[in-house]
Amino acid sequence: MRIIEVFHSVQGEGPLTGTRTTFVRTARCNLRCRWCDTTYSFGPGRERSIPSIVREVERNRTRHVCLTGGEPLLQSESVDLARELSRRKITTVIETGGSLDISPYLHLPGVVLSVDVKCPASGMEKRNRWENLPLLRARDTLKFVIADRRDYLYARRVVARYRGPATIVFQPVWGTDAGRLADWVLADRLDVRVMLQEHKVLWGDLPGR
Repeated sequence: MRIIEVFHSVQGEGPLTGTRTTFVRTARCNLRCRWCDTTYSFGPGRERSIPSIVREVERNRTRHVCLTGGEPLLQSESVDLARELSRRKITTVIETGGSLDISPYLHLPGVVLSVDVKCPASGMEKRNRWENLPLLRARDTLKFVIADRRDYLYARRVVARYRGPATIVFQPVWGTDAGRLADWVLADRLDVRVMLQEHKVLWGDLPGR
């Protein structure tokens, strides 16, 4: 697999926020979101074997792995990595930008999917793969990164049509007014979770944290 970095930290996003986790950041991404905070992952990275990654996870003694990017679904080996981690009773959260097919990962035990819907401020809203949404399960997350009121209204329309069981997360773009987003959600009485990026609260934009 082409890997940018593997590091030990706490999960900063989604329902597992605060959980000690080993992060595996894959190289390359097929999207170019305007607010992206990991543009260093666009490069080729370096080749690492799946056994070497699994050994590093085991050295960290974490029961959770976050496979992120970049875009991990670009690499077919990510299925094999998730399968190897599952055999070791390790839960793997796979974070994807939502433009690629998630179906190869649905049958893997211990895999949790965090799927983005790209809003207009990202510049990538035309790349959303809507066929993914009906596939999401109760343990999965449907995530909207929201920069402004236009993004919020877009996300609200999508949520109004969604009938699945996944946890819905509204996450403000870092540096925007998170309280304002929470006020909008409260005013509209949406059944979503407003969540910050905890790792940035703890360490700012420091890579590898």
